[in-house]
Amino acid sequence: MPETESCVVPKYLDENRELSQDCEELIATLPLEKGWVASHLHQYQGFWHTTRQLQGLLSCQNHFQAHHTDVLIVSTPKSGTTWLKAWTFSLLHRHKYHPTTQNHPLLTHNPHFLVPFLELDLYIDKPYLPDLSSLPSPRLFSTHLPYVSLPKSVTQTSCKIVYLCRDPKDAFISLWHFTNRLRPQTMGPNSLHEAFHNFCRGVSLYGPFWEHVLDYWQQSLEHPNKIMFMRFEEMKLKPEFVLKELATFVGCPFSREEEEAGVVEEILKLCSFDNLSNLQVNRNGKLSSGEAHRAFFRRGKIGDWKNYLTVDMIQQLNAITEEKLARHGLRF
Repeated sequence: MPETESCVVPKYLDENRELSQDCEELIATLPLEKGWVASHLHQYQGFWHTTRQLQGLLSCQNHFQAHHTDVLIVSTPKSGTTWLKAWTFSLLHRHKYHPTTQNHPLLTHNPHFLVPFLELDLYIDKPYLPDLSSLPSPRLFSTHLPYVSLPKSVTQTSCKIVYLCRDPKDAFISLWHFTNRLRPQTMGPNSLHEAFHNFCRGVSLYGPFWEHVLDYWQQSLEHPNKIMFMRFEEMKLKPEFVLKELATFVGCPFSREEEEAGVVEEILKLCSFDNLSNLQVNRNGKLSSGEAHRAFFRRGKIGDWKNYLTVDMIQQLNAITEEKLARHGLRF
């Protein structure tokens, strides 16, 4: 069983915090399930959210105004989001902060601080709405929201969406470990079998997993200039190639001079799992929402599911993935 640790309950999991009236009224009408960490998950627009997270979602939908130059990182939970945030921040700011500079923000700040979540950071505490008007362009944000729940300004402008997903078997195992680290010790860990049952039913944070992935996959095929569809496995296996593709997509391709000077390799070195996970800030710090920085750096491996899943579990997940994704041309 994974270890648990006492921690401050993150904002998006704290059901004791005051909710807005519109959120309370909506929640009363939504399907309800037992949560992995918080007491409840609510199904909204076909996907599952914690109580507080849902309030951030509604506020974000109502108030966030995307700019044409924005870059939005979107992912299924535990798919390599922290890593992709580090990559993208380094790309967009490399002329201000060379990857070898001693004052690079990634050396003293967790990637989630530098690239905040819309619904989990910026809009979680309505009515205290953030003032984003003074942020320099291009603005960089992130979200786990499914495509159907994105603010209309995101889908109706030419802002860029970078979507990251992962083999569902690895995504499930990573999510199981992560949520167990957030559970108070008094709750005890969530069993692998219970979590697996719920994940397969689609009852998980921002789940169903497969519908989340499929919507962005189909949108990326229809709008390739707006949505870049990325896989964690490709980031691991051919990082230089994928990083160059990402740079081109977000509008800041590497020059020949930069490539010859080794800038690509320096960014990959700065943002490597080993480097980020061993930085003092990521070993001991915490996000303002409560999570320990180290909770976001477990293993970052491909195929870790082999250490946990039974043959029957593997067959079941593969069958669901084949049915829901492979027939649409998306295979893991």
